[in-house]
Amino acid sequence: MSHYSPDILKVRREAIRWHLLSAINLSRPVGIYTEALLPIVQSVYVDATHQEIRRELDYLEAREMCAIVRDPLDRWSVDLTRTGIDFVEYTINAQPGVARPRITQG
Repeated sequence: MSHYSPDILKVRREAIRWHLLSAINLSRPVGIYTEALLPIVQSVYVDATHQEIRRELDYLEAREMCAIVRDPLDRWSVDLTRTGIDFVEYTINAQPGVARPRITQG
C-alpha cells in the first residue's frame, strides 16, 4: 500500500473503520471475531490484511466505539460500546476519523 498517496490511505482507513463498525453492529448482541471481519472488509478492499483490521479496531477501541476481548490464543472478539451503537445508528454527530455516510432526505 505504500504506493498510494497519503490522501487515498486516509480515505481507506476511515472507510474501513465504518465498514467494521457496521459489521460489528450486525453481530450484536454477541460480538464478532476479527477472522470473520476480514472477508467483509476484503469485499471492498481486496488487499486488506488481518493486521490492518486489528490496527483500525485498536483505533476504534481508543475512541471508545468498540470493546475488544483478547483471548490467550490472540483471538480478538469485538463488540460495540454505547458510543459505537449510537454512532452507527446516527444518534450522535459524526466523529472525525470514520467515514460515516451522510443520510440524505429524498
